[in-house]
Amino acid sequence: MNPRFYCFLAIIFLILSNCLISAFGQKSAFATNNVVAHRGAWKTNNLPQNSIASLKHAIELKCAGSEFDVRMTEDDSLVINHDPEYNNLPIEKSSYQNLLAFKLSNGEKLPTLREYIKAGLANNASTRLICEIKPSEIGKSRGIIVAEKVMKVVADLKAKEMFLYISFDYDILKRVIALNPQANTQYLEGDKSPDQLESDGISGADFHYSVYAEHPVWISDAKSNNLDLNAWTVNDTEQMDWLLANGFDFITTNEPELLLERTKLSPVSRGWKLAWSDEFNYNGLPDSTKWVYDVGGNGWGNNELQYYTQKDTLNAFAGNGCLKIIARKQQKEDKQYTSARIVTMGKFKYGKLEMRAKLPAGKGTWPAFWMLGANAEKAGWPQCGEIDIMEHVGYEKDSIFGTIHTEVYNHFTGTQKGKAVYIENPYNSFHLFSIEWTPDKIDFMFDNKIYNHIENEHKTTNEWPFDQDFFVILNLAVGGNWGGKYGVDDSVFPVSYQVDYVRIFKN
Repeated sequence: MNPRFYCFLAIIFLILSNCLISAFGQKSAFATNNVVAHRGAWKTNNLPQNSIASLKHAIELKCAGSEFDVRMTEDDSLVINHDPEYNNLPIEKSSYQNLLAFKLSNGEKLPTLREYIKAGLANNASTRLICEIKPSEIGKSRGIIVAEKVMKVVADLKAKEMFLYISFDYDILKRVIALNPQANTQYLEGDKSPDQLESDGISGADFHYSVYAEHPVWISDAKSNNLDLNAWTVNDTEQMDWLLANGFDFITTNEPELLLERTKLSPVSRGWKLAWSDEFNYNGLPDSTKWVYDVGGNGWGNNELQYYTQKDTLNAFAGNGCLKIIARKQQKEDKQYTSARIVTMGKFKYGKLEMRAKLPAGKGTWPAFWMLGANAEKAGWPQCGEIDIMEHVGYEKDSIFGTIHTEVYNHFTGTQKGKAVYIENPYNSFHLFSIEWTPDKIDFMFDNKIYNHIENEHKTTNEWPFDQDFFVILNLAVGGNWGGKYGVDDSVFPVSYQVDYVRIFKN
């Protein structure tokens, strides 16, 4: 066939491809992260919020979205500004010409929606334009008019595929959907359930992060309704990590650079999916649907000195987003100390298990985050297997330990497989303790860094009993063969083992 014919076909293909991109946008090229720059990426470079410069920086960062706010002037100009006033001039009662008398801090003029969209379309195939349509302070009907005018500009500029509409006004979003049933919409107020959003055709829930903490079931409800999940405005690493772990589609932040870094560290970015967690965002005893108690003062195989109580808030309670396990100098039966030991009701086999916690200080304390084979009662210890994800003894202030115990490898015979790692500020700071457990290995990690790697020798269950279900245990012991090796300092009691969360991921 004539080579010129092949060239002709190639040209036709390119023309058709460009036509398809123009018709359907470049959605497939959108950034796969979940970072939405709140009013653009402004903070790091001290740019004006809602400026074209902050929008361009969000695009440079390849954020998933850049959020901005639309208002309408007295003479029906659509402008980008968050507050109802600009340089002390009420936007809805001022002409655009009057507003132009004042520049943004970087010298830009107050941008119109049309100018903003054009800037957002230039050299951008990654970052969605997330448009918040502000309710009108003059009246509800004017807010609807603003929505209609916004959508006309979007259509004129052929930007539909790049746009996502958000608002605190539910009727504004419903009007958007009436005009374009395919429009992406997210509701901001947080007063409607995911079921309600889905029934009204809203695409997603974009609530303040505290709403999800108060209604955690809304996360799973939104996913079951195929709604997008967004949270605003999240600038704290702990909140970012929680939302990332729960698989949020978008997270709106003033700190996009920080969130991009947290995304890289999140287990979700490496294929892990949250299977179970307790964030302790409640008040009172540990959640009875997730935890049971080991009770008594029999020494627990280690000559420990405490009595583990059951459902006693003096020894275990959640509050302010944190579980506290407290050891007290308190007589119970023939023991001089009380504490708590809680065990997951669920059983787990393989996965990434992590706990964020702050450890108790004091000679004689022995906090642990560990696992025991579900067949322990039948098989006995150490045949059942034990995985000590984190242990700390008060007389070794600068170390934590990660260890396995089996029939062949255990501390009775001095053959346990364990290592220590240096920990800075164990008593004043929260740290992350975790393992990644597969059929072939267990990696022990401290603040996301591996310090102990144990491989399956593929011999017998005497060496590797870790191909079965295990329970997770949290406890704070007093004294014992290891924790009490150098005695107990009674002056430190009561002492508290503070757990921010426990999360279990599956791959």
